[in-house]
Amino acid sequence: MSNSKKHYKIGTRGSLLALTQCTQVKEELEALTGDEFTLEVIKTQGDIIVDRPLWQLEGKDFFTKELDQALVEGSVDLVVHSYKDLGSDRPEEFELAAITKRAYAEDILFIRKDVKEKLHTMDKLIVGTSSPRRIVNIEKSLSKYIPAKKDIAVETKMLRGNVNTRLAKLNDKQYDAIVLAWAGIERLAICDKAKEDLLPLIKDLDFMILPHGDFPPAASQGALAIECKKGRDDNGELLEKLIKMNDKTTISEVQRERSAFTGYGGGCHLAVGVHVKKVGDFYLHTHRGSVDDKVISVSTTEGAFETFEGNKKNVFIGLPKDKMDDDILCDEYISKTLLNVDLSDKNLEDVFATSNYTIPALKTARSYKALFAAGSKTLQQLTKEGFWVNGSSEGLSEDYLNHMRSSALLSLFLGQKRSLTALSNDEATSTEGEVLACYQRETLKVSDQYLERLEKCEVFFWTSFHQYQEFTKLCPSIKKKFHATGLGKTYKKFQEEGIRVRAFATLSEFKEWINK
Repeated sequence: MSNSKKHYKIGTRGSLLALTQCTQVKEELEALTGDEFTLEVIKTQGDIIVDRPLWQLEGKDFFTKELDQALVEGSVDLVVHSYKDLGSDRPEEFELAAITKRAYAEDILFIRKDVKEKLHTMDKLIVGTSSPRRIVNIEKSLSKYIPAKKDIAVETKMLRGNVNTRLAKLNDKQYDAIVLAWAGIERLAICDKAKEDLLPLIKDLDFMILPHGDFPPAASQGALAIECKKGRDDNGELLEKLIKMNDKTTISEVQRERSAFTGYGGGCHLAVGVHVKKVGDFYLHTHRGSVDDKVISVSTTEGAFETFEGNKKNVFIGLPKDKMDDDILCDEYISKTLLNVDLSDKNLEDVFATSNYTIPALKTARSYKALFAAGSKTLQQLTKEGFWVNGSSEGLSEDYLNHMRSSALLSLFLGQKRSLTALSNDEATSTEGEVLACYQRETLKVSDQYLERLEKCEVFFWTSFHQYQEFTKLCPSIKKKFHATGLGKTYKKFQEEGIRVRAFATLSEFKEWINK
């Protein structure tokens, strides 16, 4: 291979987002290879037709056809696509050379501040989107996350155009809120030139990162795909350089997403969101939407699991009795008592509510910049109490929360280097920020009958590691039983302590496993 600097042309669409993300790819490739890469702007059919949703048009490949032609003709050496825009049926002469690392796959809702302030008086919320999956999932589930009148109707209205155009339409009051892909806005937020255009468009807006449990994104959303021609007359030199952009974790996630999406039928008309996230050694799958009037609702965990051959009849689930619907042994041993906490004199910036037990303390807060919840159930409880919640760690521990908070886009809204205050219990610890205890846990006296039932249990689902510790003190034989948790910090703590445990995506998945 020659050591001389080579020059390559990158085919790209002409939108601000396409140019921004291709410039970022160009800069990374130049840093990795020492070669020179330039951008060639190519207008696509999807850029020209902006008055109708793409799923209403005949044909396919609306954002790729013209780029494909340029690659075939050799007027460009490689092309960069948003991977979600690439169909599964690609020309045989093309090589998928690299799939780049994605940071944020989720969708994000932007709402006008004047709308947010009057939500409690509104009968209807108009949300801009033209995506079939967003239409289905937003109209079905968004009202649970909006602090508004109980019976507020959420309706969607067609929204097309590039990112800046869509935000401008929101500011022009054509919509109350709109939903966009977080990854695209994030790429604009980290580019100085694009950021200048973005700042005035978001100054009168607030945001909510939509929980992927109810609003999974498009399959492979957030990843970029780099293609070149197979059999180039360069002994594979360009391909070898492009491969350096590959991200193994992203590849493993999006391959699963695209496979599931194809299994539902595929195509831009398909109203199904598919999200796969690698968590430790497992993959968390979430699929939501509808196909041929059939509701799609999948939350499952993929991985090498602990096996269990025993009796699933006797089961313990670590929730209090008032949260249990089934005739399953619950937690009657550990109680939670609220502490008298007054936050009115605290200068809060980012606040993390770890459970609904923190709500009374949160109500005393004078102000804060952003509010995050530990999971979607806590988010919904906060919403019912009138709080606007900016995002949820989805039960995936503070690591996921800290990753969200490091976003350049969130920094445009909230400022750089914000402090984090976690509202939690009396024994909580955190690697980042301040922890304020809002409730304490105490053990109660239990009956002999309860202990007898506990000793008969073969399967235990724990909601915290503290719970496991206290129950094994009460009944040491539990240590030898089968243990299960969610995929968050409880699972992580079991792993750190070397205790064998089975992870589940949700409590519902655990219950399905019990009943198999």
